[in-house]
Amino acid sequence: MSNLRHRAGAGQSRPDRLPEEEEEPYNIIPVHNLLADHPSLRYPEVRAAAAALRTVGNLRKPPYVQWLPHMDLLDWLQLFFGFQLDNVRNQREHLVLHLANAQMRLTPPPDNIDTLDAGVLRRFRRKLLKNYTLWCSYLGKKSIIWLSDRSSDQRRELLYVSLYLLIWGEAANLRFMPECLCYIFHNMAMELNKILEDYIDENTGQPVMPSISGENAFLNCVVKPIYETVKAEVESSKNGSAPHYAWRNYDDINEYFWSKRCFQKLKWPIDVGSNFFVLSGKTKHVGKTGFVEQRSFWNLFRSFDRLWVMLILFIQAAVIVAWEEREYPWQALEERDVQVRALTVVLTWSVLRFLQALLDFAMQRRLVSRETKLLGMRMVLKGVVSAIWITVFGVLYARIWMQRNSDRRWSNEANNHLVVFLRAVFVFVLPELLAIALFIIPWIRNFLENTNWKIFYALTWWFQSRSFVGRGLREGLVDNLKYSLFWVLVLATKFVFSYFLQIKPMIAPTKQLLKLKNVEYEWYQVFGHGNRLAVGLLWVPVVLIYLMDLQLFYSIYSSLVGAAVGLFQHLGEIRNMQQLRLRFQFFASAMQFNLMPEEQLLDARGTLKSKFRDAIHRLKLRYGLGRPYKKLESNQVEANRFALIWNEIIATFREEDIISDKEVELLELPQNTWNVRVIRWPCFLLCNELLLALSQAKELVDAPDKWLWYKICKNEYRRCAVIEAYDSIKHLILHIIKVNTEEHSIITVLFQEIDHSLQIEKFTRTFKMTVLPRIHTQLIKLVDLLNKPKKDLNKVVNTLQALYETAIRDFFSEKRSSEQLVEDGLAPRNPAAMAGLLFETAVELPDPSNENFYRQVRRLNTILTSRDSMNNIPVNLEARRRIAFFSNSLFMNMPHAPQVEKMMSFSVLTPYYNEEVVYSKEQLRTENEDGVSILYYLQTIYADEWKNFLERMHREGMVNDKEIWTEKLKDLRLWASYRGQTLSRTVRGMMYYYRALKMLAFLDSASEMDIREGARELGSMRQDGSLDRITSERSPSSMSLSRNGSSVSMLFKGHEYGTALMKFTYVVACQIYGQQKEKKDPHAEEILYLMKNNEALRVAYVDEVSTGRDEKDYFSVLVKYDKQLEKEVEIYRVKLPGPLKLGEGKPENQNHAFIFTRGDAVQTIDMNQDNYFEEALKMRNLLEEYRHYYGIRKPTILGVREHIFTGSVSSLAGFMSAQETSFVTLGQRVLANPLKIRMHYGHPDVFDRFWFLTRGGLSKASRVINISEDIFAGFNCTLRGGNVTHHEYIQVGKGRDVGLNQISMFEAKVASGNGEQVLSRDVYRLGHRLDFFRMLSFFYTTVGFFFNTMVIILTVYAFLWGRFYLALSGIEDAVASNSNNNKALGTILNQQFIIQLGLFTALPMIVENSLEHGFLQAIWDFLTMLLQLSSVFYTFSMGTRSHYFGRTILHGGAKYRATGRGFVVQHKNFAENYRLYARSHFIKAIELGLILTIYASHSAITKGTFVYIAMTISSWFLVMSWIMAPFAFNPSGFDWLKTVYDFEDFMNWIWFRGSVFAKAEQSWEKWWYEEQDHLKTTGILGKIMEIILDLRFFIFQYGIVYQLGISAGSTSIVVYLLSWIYVVMAFGIYAIVSYARDKYAATEHIYYRLVQFLIVIFMILVIVALLEFTKFRLMDLLTSLMAFIPTGWGLILIAQVFRPFLQSTRLWQPMVSVARLYDIMFGVIVLTPVAFLSWMPGFQSMQTRILFNEAFSRGLRIFQIVTGKKAKGDM
Repeated sequence: MSNLRHRAGAGQSRPDRLPEEEEEPYNIIPVHNLLADHPSLRYPEVRAAAAALRTVGNLRKPPYVQWLPHMDLLDWLQLFFGFQLDNVRNQREHLVLHLANAQMRLTPPPDNIDTLDAGVLRRFRRKLLKNYTLWCSYLGKKSIIWLSDRSSDQRRELLYVSLYLLIWGEAANLRFMPECLCYIFHNMAMELNKILEDYIDENTGQPVMPSISGENAFLNCVVKPIYETVKAEVESSKNGSAPHYAWRNYDDINEYFWSKRCFQKLKWPIDVGSNFFVLSGKTKHVGKTGFVEQRSFWNLFRSFDRLWVMLILFIQAAVIVAWEEREYPWQALEERDVQVRALTVVLTWSVLRFLQALLDFAMQRRLVSRETKLLGMRMVLKGVVSAIWITVFGVLYARIWMQRNSDRRWSNEANNHLVVFLRAVFVFVLPELLAIALFIIPWIRNFLENTNWKIFYALTWWFQSRSFVGRGLREGLVDNLKYSLFWVLVLATKFVFSYFLQIKPMIAPTKQLLKLKNVEYEWYQVFGHGNRLAVGLLWVPVVLIYLMDLQLFYSIYSSLVGAAVGLFQHLGEIRNMQQLRLRFQFFASAMQFNLMPEEQLLDARGTLKSKFRDAIHRLKLRYGLGRPYKKLESNQVEANRFALIWNEIIATFREEDIISDKEVELLELPQNTWNVRVIRWPCFLLCNELLLALSQAKELVDAPDKWLWYKICKNEYRRCAVIEAYDSIKHLILHIIKVNTEEHSIITVLFQEIDHSLQIEKFTRTFKMTVLPRIHTQLIKLVDLLNKPKKDLNKVVNTLQALYETAIRDFFSEKRSSEQLVEDGLAPRNPAAMAGLLFETAVELPDPSNENFYRQVRRLNTILTSRDSMNNIPVNLEARRRIAFFSNSLFMNMPHAPQVEKMMSFSVLTPYYNEEVVYSKEQLRTENEDGVSILYYLQTIYADEWKNFLERMHREGMVNDKEIWTEKLKDLRLWASYRGQTLSRTVRGMMYYYRALKMLAFLDSASEMDIREGARELGSMRQDGSLDRITSERSPSSMSLSRNGSSVSMLFKGHEYGTALMKFTYVVACQIYGQQKEKKDPHAEEILYLMKNNEALRVAYVDEVSTGRDEKDYFSVLVKYDKQLEKEVEIYRVKLPGPLKLGEGKPENQNHAFIFTRGDAVQTIDMNQDNYFEEALKMRNLLEEYRHYYGIRKPTILGVREHIFTGSVSSLAGFMSAQETSFVTLGQRVLANPLKIRMHYGHPDVFDRFWFLTRGGLSKASRVINISEDIFAGFNCTLRGGNVTHHEYIQVGKGRDVGLNQISMFEAKVASGNGEQVLSRDVYRLGHRLDFFRMLSFFYTTVGFFFNTMVIILTVYAFLWGRFYLALSGIEDAVASNSNNNKALGTILNQQFIIQLGLFTALPMIVENSLEHGFLQAIWDFLTMLLQLSSVFYTFSMGTRSHYFGRTILHGGAKYRATGRGFVVQHKNFAENYRLYARSHFIKAIELGLILTIYASHSAITKGTFVYIAMTISSWFLVMSWIMAPFAFNPSGFDWLKTVYDFEDFMNWIWFRGSVFAKAEQSWEKWWYEEQDHLKTTGILGKIMEIILDLRFFIFQYGIVYQLGISAGSTSIVVYLLSWIYVVMAFGIYAIVSYARDKYAATEHIYYRLVQFLIVIFMILVIVALLEFTKFRLMDLLTSLMAFIPTGWGLILIAQVFRPFLQSTRLWQPMVSVARLYDIMFGVIVLTPVAFLSWMPGFQSMQTRILFNEAFSRGLRIFQIVTGKKAKGDM
């Protein structure tokens, strides 16, 4: 880049610089050679920073090394401490760039511009070492930074900063452990101080040397030992499958440095013999530090104990009060009995505290070791104290009642006992009261937690263990009020709802059930009080719903609050093109106000006065008050600036092919030519205006000029259209008639007369208005002729003559004679000339290559002729959405833009592994089994964009369409890739930042002249730019310009490149790029191609270099493409201590490339994202947010909203993107304000780079526990006192998964990730350290959401099992005779309904949609979604979430699932669906379906069909959704032929007797074993839990056996025991048959048949005997199947748990075979409804329509996509 294209002579080397230096590659600026010709080096700030680093001066030079004159402070540190050379080079540029950028931002600028400003350096040092100073004060150590605040010692400050950066730059995986880095820095800075203060070493008498020095000493002696420990721990975790408590992860090792013991044990230089380095599991090792992650559902209780205490105490009190059956609770509470009973909640509370203490001990006991005795003491003490409280309360409470019962009334003594009890309660809740007091005054709390005074520790020791993070998290008072109000409302609603609609209605039926006497049980009743159990089962679903419905109320209220916040932020005010037209006139001013920097006065910013002025200005802009655009006439700079930006945006739209050439002309703001006196609005605004003006003129024939003009001027666009049309016609006619001819002068005179009459306001008197329409039609004719490719001169002449005749003869009010006309100069002097017709020789048309002229003619034509309102311009929905969003965002509140030189610098980081970069020719052409190729699919879905692409290709020189596969192949591949989720799309999007910054830099520094001339030049250059229309003779030059030639870049002066490069850099972390290059992988070439075309793009990768036989060295490498050398050059190569990936891959990949990013901020962008040019323009505004306080803190993460761009592919993708959109907009808006709990959910967020750099990086990377790595950055940020905001005036595109299988994989990944978060220390700390209300917000928006989803599913289970019990035990019959039980049933039913309406996924979507697209549109969208079966999809995904969430907490086994980014149009076969969903959905659905069936046949209540339907419809809906969703959303899911093939394929898979190496996709057995993987990793508790859950399958048999005829109404236990004979027999027969088959089937087949025959005979005999001698009915055969099939399944599941013991025995193989039969049975059950629907005619086309509705409504040929019947003409 040292030669940017426009710099001539960049390559000439200066005579005075070293020859070898010239070659050294550099990243952004050549810091090593300040004389190079590079645009960034023209800034004095860069030179000042570099000079400051060179002030080595009189420092003691390192011994044993030659000190060269050009070395600087970093070299000095390197020689002393043994850092790597490339690390030093990297940090040198980093430091110089940062200091220079910071100095450029100073306002006012410093007095001496050539030296580094002391304030800049001091501020940077404070920020960079803030975490270190906090750590020192936390540990009570003195900070090693020896600087006095008064005198600034710049060199010393630079040394400290450089030392920290050098340590950080080489720490590799230790960067995840910020306090470990603090420890290293602390010790190295101490040695640095000794060197600086010239200490003498006592042992040698020499000046002190660092304890480590020499080549790569730092890496080998400091980083490597700690890295090796981490690596060994990870290896001992068996790839993350060992339980978390058995090994130390990154956090454990980091938290070792939170106690002073690290100084005593580790020492310095690091003592490798320390027990810190001993592996877990060995003796004398350091165990877990800070926290132990234990798998258990109790974690939810431990982390959020305050929430559960509240819920449990409330339901207890509510039941006690409601038991009295009064109308209102306060009536019941008037009685002393009830009051005292309600006090039992305190007892419950003390029991819960004891439980908490027990759990703490059970889970955290591994933390206790010799070094942490106090911790153990506290755990034991807490348990003891809480036990004492239970006894105290129990005794005191019992005394109250004893006294009351002996006195038979509430006597004084009884009341005294009560008072004693209350006093005890007061003492018990004192800590809570104190907490509430501190909650009301948050700053005291923050002060107490942040000050490291011993006295405060002593006070808080009892309540929470000391921890370095999570201190001082309270927000300011105002924020506190806001979210407290929100939650008080939500809780009030919930408690009122729960009391009146859940608890109270349950009381009467409960009492009744308990009163039931002599129930006739239909089975052997195990428990004496059967009806108590029944009551319990009735209450279970109610309690479960009670526990989860807070989620529902949160959802409702957050939607409303989100909508309100959105309204105040002015979201969605411009939704469509009509609204844009109304506001377009204020657009230029809004753009000037928001996107252009003001001329800054030194003290103008930040004062109240300036804020007030801004607010007023915004109001004026927004509502067009006071005409702020001051009639933007065409000479004003603001308008020209606006035109440049607007046209550039339109040009990028054209490059992206989302608008056509014609639309470009309608949308762009043309520059001012042809002496038009008004601003020339885009054509789409002037569409119908001229005709309207004409009709006004015709109507108001007799009105005076003033009145007519006043009417026309009412509409700004109309006024402009009239004036522009007149000026253009005048210029046009005078232009095509030769100058110095008589005709020319006649026309001139005619126009002079018209002008004169206008001036004296006599126009309507002088001319006849009625003639105007005739003139209008003739003008149209003229312009049409000029627009034709073949221009016919004679016709032009005829038209001109006709025009002349009309104007002279009819237009004037007073007729004039011929002489009069000649005299006035309106007719030729020489009548002879009249004989030769007028104009015949005088017309001369410009050359067709004069694009500028004809472009204007076309515009004039549009103004003259257009009749429609052009509301549908542009046609493309995406283009409309983007224009609308951009224009709307300019009226929203955003910080003022600084100049580009003064903006914060930033970089973008994208981790990339092996995904698509650009689609290859083969990928585009390969067809799937339906005959659809990717390209064909894209052409169909994006038909208009394909047309625009072809148009652009023709314009760029493509002659026929075949060339697209040859000459234009690269363009074609890119076109397709920009519509997929590929790296090239992401890179293109992010490089818009660079392009936008260059343009803004030009506009910042350009003078008015530059801009005005620029607009002119650009206009005239368009003739050979990329924006000309295809004229008949295409000018050869139109191909010469490159793709970015059309635009403003032509005007640049050269410095823009330098500025933009200093402010922005893009690093893609292509982890395996090195290996891809070696293997000649096409991905590598494509990445190189991207580097070649984008100069600000850098690629970081890990290079593996073999050194010995088995040994490898690993390097972090950064490369770029050098334009001069025309090849890829390596910039830095930093050696790593070992392989990169120790934890989760993505965070490790981000972390290794993090050292190559630059700037104050870093935006994390994922591989599936996109960006837009017009959004990139707002980036500098966004970065200014870092300067504003939000609450009491400045932000550390700026949240940005996303637009999900994959919604149009199919209805399924639409549901996903609707759900996702409401989350990334409305959901996060509420979280950021008012709840103050937004974390970081993935990608487009912008991080405060130096803040995160010193606090552990952009994500956490421990194996398994941090599987959803990004959210931990948010946790970490909040715990360390950061602040996360959310901004909606800027957006980034994002792709989501589109097929059901991909979506399910994604949901599984997120749910498993949440399951792991439940165990993590971050969630525990947030649950305890946040105040109560923020803790609620945190719970219900992260882990709680998944937990509650699971509770919903459990509710269905509980409800159905409860019904099953009531029906089969006979209690239901007993109750049915007492009629008023139905009320209770009603209650439970309502709750069923509430839950499954799935409203709580839909409401936020409706609200957000109505905010952004209007209410009616939102309702319409919602209804179409319902018709497309969205509720089926949401019910299905609830199942996915709860399955994986629950399984992860119980058993672990979460794994990173790479989510697919492809297009989904092919049919997924049944076997694949079965593998994915059998365990999570199908089997559960079959189980629920079975219960429902049994209930229908055995219940007394359900004899009435309606009651049954009402009770179970939602459950049946769930069952059907879980079974049918994978087929309903599967392309050609109901195609009969495919269903048949699928079944064959499924059977082949089941019976595949494959090899050892078969994959799960090929062999059922392999899959079956893989499905049990989680049982390998689970602990003993998990296994017990699994067995308990599996026991439910035996209840079927217990319940049904007693209903069989053969049991003859007996209710003895014997019946049940005898029924097991059946199970044993079934297994026995199966064993005999399989034995016979193995022995005889191959050789003596006749024996095998004989055995089968005998068995059949035996079974017939048995059945006959039973029919004869017992009360056996044939019906019993069917019924008993329902009993025994579940039993077998339960046995199999239990056997799987005992697999380690059983696998070696003889039992295992038959077990596997039975399991196979079960899977066949399940498969058949699932396939039956599918097959039936496939067989029904018409279902397939209906399904296709439902699935691809969006595309249908846009007139697409999806049918051809699905059935592959291609149209003939397609390529």
